[in-house]
Amino acid sequence: MKKVDVLLGLQWGDEGKGKIVDVLTPNYNVIARFQGGPNAGHTLEFEGIKHVLHTIPSGIFRKNAINVVGNGVVIDPIIFKREIDALDNLKVDVSLTLKISKKAHLILPSHRLLDAASETAKGKGKIGSTLKGIGPTYMDKTGRNGLRVGDILGVDFKEKYAFLKQKHEQMLSFYGAEGVSAEMESEWFESLATLQRFELIDSEQYLNNSLKEGKSMLAEGAQGSLLDIDFGSYPFVTSSNTVCAGACTGLGVAPNKIGNVIGIFKAYCTRVGSGPFPTELFDESGDKLCDIGREYGSTTGRKRRCGWLDLPALKYAIMINGVTELNMMKTDVLDTFDTIKICTQYNVNGEITDQLPFDHSQEVKPIYTELKGWNTDLTKLSNDDTLPNEVLDYIAFIEKETGVPITVVSVGPDREQTLTRDVSLSASV
Repeated sequence: MKKVDVLLGLQWGDEGKGKIVDVLTPNYNVIARFQGGPNAGHTLEFEGIKHVLHTIPSGIFRKNAINVVGNGVVIDPIIFKREIDALDNLKVDVSLTLKISKKAHLILPSHRLLDAASETAKGKGKIGSTLKGIGPTYMDKTGRNGLRVGDILGVDFKEKYAFLKQKHEQMLSFYGAEGVSAEMESEWFESLATLQRFELIDSEQYLNNSLKEGKSMLAEGAQGSLLDIDFGSYPFVTSSNTVCAGACTGLGVAPNKIGNVIGIFKAYCTRVGSGPFPTELFDESGDKLCDIGREYGSTTGRKRRCGWLDLPALKYAIMINGVTELNMMKTDVLDTFDTIKICTQYNVNGEITDQLPFDHSQEVKPIYTELKGWNTDLTKLSNDDTLPNEVLDYIAFIEKETGVPITVVSVGPDREQTLTRDVSLSASV
């Protein structure tokens, strides 16, 4: 029986997962999203066109693979319809290649209103929510009140919807917020027709049967490991399990069916919204990373916070995910830096450590190692043999520190700007 390879982010999201899924899809029969919702923004660029996906798996532009939205995902039918409309406009026919789990939960208009009201009520303590209704939807899921995609097919669907809406409006009243407008509700119900264009499946059965048939499968994660509800920088986290274990619960595959775990990270760090960020830069280097890297959220449009690579955080993410190989993204953003810094330890209240602190209110000062920059335009390179020695030194340093090989180096946003490395002879890992 085949195993499921898992691809996920190792930082605070925005690592470039969508691009790598698109690059890898020709090697797989099935691509399956296992958690998150439209708070994700997976960006793909090819043939001069930029595509941003929020719900649909990033293998959708390759004709060889079936794409499955798993049970662990939460779906806003309105945003889903917009994604499908955009694909229709590009003449991309996904009618036979996209399948949706009946057990995936639905985001209601009232979920989005609750998200905004809750965030506003937090004041200075806000977590930086994308305001897409993700948190309230997962709360209803764990509170056993949620509506699922399969409920659309039931004769009592509107009654279930009305019951949940009433509960939400009572909560909105508590916040002093407006309820769901007729226009919002009408758009939401109309968008359900787009969902019903696709095959709604018992995804755990479909995926396990696919494995039994010898089909290769890639599980696609959203957000990043440091935003995991259990292991991230709580409470500044998302509402789902973004780590490898989330692929098991979000798809219905057993732990012993997990194969390779591909960890995606940027050559530096970024974060959107509130929360700890030890290596964040507030100087010209930080502005330079933001400008060159075009660091603005693909879902929210918000400017991302930028900083140097954080190895203690990266090693932590590698540990909890069981990462077997690393893919380094946006390496080209560092092309014009004379000196590049990497955080190798923290100074936490005078104590030197490489452990992430439990209490994020503690003062954490990064301890850096400096490496020489390469001052070379990497975007024109076509294979890893032409990488400058300084880039190879940067890679070797990370491999030695983490004990995991870097198998892919991305040197630009296009799918063609992806260098695959032969690490079989690497002596550093």
